[in-house]
Amino acid sequence: MDGDFRTQFVRDPAGLKQFPALVLNADYRPLSYYPLSLWPWQDAIKAAVLDRVQIVAEYDHVVRSQRHEFRIPSVVVLKEFVRPQKRVAFTRFNLFLRDEFCCQYCGSKGDLTFDHVLPRSRGGITSWENVVAACSPCNLKKGSKTLRQVGMQLKRPPRPPSPEEMQAHGRRFPPNHLHESWMDYLYWDAELDA
Repeated sequence: MDGDFRTQFVRDPAGLKQFPALVLNADYRPLSYYPLSLWPWQDAIKAAVLDRVQIVAEYDHVVRSQRHEFRIPSVVVLKEFVRPQKRVAFTRFNLFLRDEFCCQYCGSKGDLTFDHVLPRSRGGITSWENVVAACSPCNLKKGSKTLRQVGMQLKRPPRPPSPEEMQAHGRRFPPNHLHESWMDYLYWDAELDA
C-alpha cells in the first residue's frame, strides 16, 4: 500500500475550515462569541447522529457514507443547556479582546504584544490587574520601568473582565468568515438602537 491510502483518513486541518457549523446553546445563543463557537462539519454530523444537537440550517453540500447521505449542517443547537462560564480565562487572546485589540498606552492597533504594568522585575505578577495589550514601540519604551519613570499613562486601568463584557467585545470583532445562515442567530440578543 502506498502512503496516500493511510493519509486519506486523517483529517486535513484546512478541510475542517470549509464548512464549519455554528454551535448554539439550547436557548439559541452562541456558546461563545470569543472565539465564535464553531465545530468542524464532521463533529456536527456526529453530534446530530448521536441526537445531541438539532440541525437548524444546512449548507448546499452533502457528504456520503456507505449507507447514508447527509447535508452538511451550518447551524446546530444543543439539546441540553450548557451553563455559561462565570469567569473569563486569562489567555493572550482574551487579554487582547478585553483591551479591544489596541495598545493601552498609545491606542495603536498594530503589532500587539502584552506588557506588565508593574514589571515582573519589580514584583509585578501576571494577572488581569497587571497585564495590558501594548504595541511593540510602547513596550520597548517602557521596558522594565514604572509608568511614572517613563512618563506614560494607561488609557484605562486593567481589571478582570466579566463574561458579559467579553461577549459584547466579541460581537465587535467577528471572525473573518460569517456564513449567511448564521446571521439570524448571532446578534438577536443584542440591544436595539433607539
